[in-house]
Amino acid sequence: MESELIVEGLASYGHYKIFASGSDCKLYTAGVEYDRHSWGNFLGARVDYVAEILPVVLLSEPAKQDIWGSPLTYARELVPGVGFSPIGFRMQWLSNRAFKPYLEAKGGMLAFPKKVLSSEATYENFSLQSAVGAQVRLTDRLGLRLGLLSDFHFSNAFMVPVNPGLDVMNANLGLSYHFGLASRK
Repeated sequence: MESELIVEGLASYGHYKIFASGSDCKLYTAGVEYDRHSWGNFLGARVDYVAEILPVVLLSEPAKQDIWGSPLTYARELVPGVGFSPIGFRMQWLSNRAFKPYLEAKGGMLAFPKKVLSSEATYENFSLQSAVGAQVRLTDRLGLRLGLLSDFHFSNAFMVPVNPGLDVMNANLGLSYHFGLASRK
């Protein structure tokens, strides 16, 4: 079965308020993603199962915020965390070519050692990531992932009365290693 392991990093470059009220935050992650060609084809794209482990999650947030996640100071605080996304998919077009556009979505959890975005929030948050990008083949086994249009959402889904949450736009960069013997054109 064809699969790949991707060592990746993510850096946010902006935020917006659609599904979450948190603001003035940046998110940085580093981890490993596993993609396995498991689900055939759909709309001309190869559909892969995706899972991800994020041992490094860094949230840069205001040192003091109101209960909804709005900043009350210009001082910053860096909060470490971890993440895991056990379920996701990737649709990859032109999978036998050197330039392979993709669409991806992953769902999971983030955990922090303190309540983030609000003193009334939770330590654990649900996460949802979506991305559009391209993967470029460097050799038969190595590839470069360029995900410049991505979204990362996390919130506690109202497990408590306050759900500040955060939506950030981000760029994703990764190095992939291909397992299996896929035919190349």
